[in-house]
Amino acid sequence: MRAFRAPKESLGDLNADVAAMLVAAASDIALALDADGNIQDLAFQQAGLPLELRNTDEWIGRSWQATVSEESQTKPELLLAEASERKVSRWREVRYPAARGPDIPILFAVVAIKGAARYIAVGRDVRATAALQQKLIEAQVAIERDYSRMRNAESRYRILFQITAEPVLIIDATSHRIVEANPAAAALLDHGAANLIGKLFPDALLIDDQSLSQSLSLAIRSQGKIERVRITLDGGRDYLLDGTFFRQDTSSFFLLRFSPQYGQPALPKSSDVNTQLVQFVESAPDGFVITDMDGRLLHANATFLQLAQIENMHQIMGETIDRWIGKSAIDFSVMLSNLRQHGTLKLFSSVVRGEHGSPVDVEISATTVGAPGQARLGFTIRNVGPRISGDGGDHAFIPRSREQLAELIGRVPLKELVRETTDVIERMCIETALKLTGDNRATAAEMLGLSRQSLYVKLRRYGLAEPSEEDSQLE
Repeated sequence: MRAFRAPKESLGDLNADVAAMLVAAASDIALALDADGNIQDLAFQQAGLPLELRNTDEWIGRSWQATVSEESQTKPELLLAEASERKVSRWREVRYPAARGPDIPILFAVVAIKGAARYIAVGRDVRATAALQQKLIEAQVAIERDYSRMRNAESRYRILFQITAEPVLIIDATSHRIVEANPAAAALLDHGAANLIGKLFPDALLIDDQSLSQSLSLAIRSQGKIERVRITLDGGRDYLLDGTFFRQDTSSFFLLRFSPQYGQPALPKSSDVNTQLVQFVESAPDGFVITDMDGRLLHANATFLQLAQIENMHQIMGETIDRWIGKSAIDFSVMLSNLRQHGTLKLFSSVVRGEHGSPVDVEISATTVGAPGQARLGFTIRNVGPRISGDGGDHAFIPRSREQLAELIGRVPLKELVRETTDVIERMCIETALKLTGDNRATAAEMLGLSRQSLYVKLRRYGLAEPSEEDSQLE
């Protein structure tokens, strides 16, 4: 926290009424506590919040600890102890029983009143922030699921292309040069697959009959297809050649398939590879962590220990991982909820808080492994601090920590803060969709569930469309 440099000169002598108004206006909930942690008085900024909390009319005179939910019983004592020692405690999330529905998370800090043996606890309702984070995660999971589906389909066709016994060539429809060849085609033409790339069709086939070679070239240029053409390659080998036209993004290609008439050439064998997975995980430059389903740490590699500034594994065995990971307890709750619901989590932006240093910006991916009843959570943690600090892109203004976001509270109305945060999330989702689709506006609009006109309006709103593009869209 950054305090006033000269509070007596800038604020003057504030009486109790003015101080009470300031505390109530700067927080969603404020508690006046005595030295034993009993509630002497309380204030709410909004009239609706006390109706959502359970039995607020009975709080005065009771211990603060007695009013919170069971899982937060130790938090009030920690906050009061920190305030006694440091005058101002760190922010901690405290959960309160709700009149209806799940517990309500309130972010609290406690300030010790000098010479009065009293404390002021100020709290902020963080449900809106948690809901926005949840929406962002759900959008990210949906985009990643679609991307994973396309990538898996591409992988299946890539494997089929590589292992098929029939020779296959991919020809650029404009230049008529070979852009890809499978191992069977390389063996057929007595070339390595890399040596075939860039060669002109049909010269690369080494066809003995030059008139046939010319007719193939004419057919592919004029008709766009080749059907069951019998060819004899150099050396007397006979094949039937079929060609099919297809498009990929903005380019056009031909797929040529050779059906052998007298047997098939043998494919080269792949060499076996020993990945040494355990050694890789232990020495990887990214952090690897294994926990149980409640987040209690079972194993971590050396990179994570270095990020968390821990000397050895024995110091952290059995500890919950949110002790080091997350800008607040909300981060880990969101991660855990998505892991239990979807089984995987990818590229979640968070921080690792070291034992003796400042937080480090990281990206976290995680998955659930193991059979039901013996399931574990696996996390990969990548340090992206240097990448973030060196990025001068459009998102440089986004707060990167809860403390930076907290500095806006009290200076910016909550509705404006939520609206701006929603705009940031919307812009990030649009940019991600455009990146995944190669800037294809129609596909991006379909991915986001928008009409193309709605997407164009949002592109202009966020300055993502060039002036020439805006003119053409309006036309």
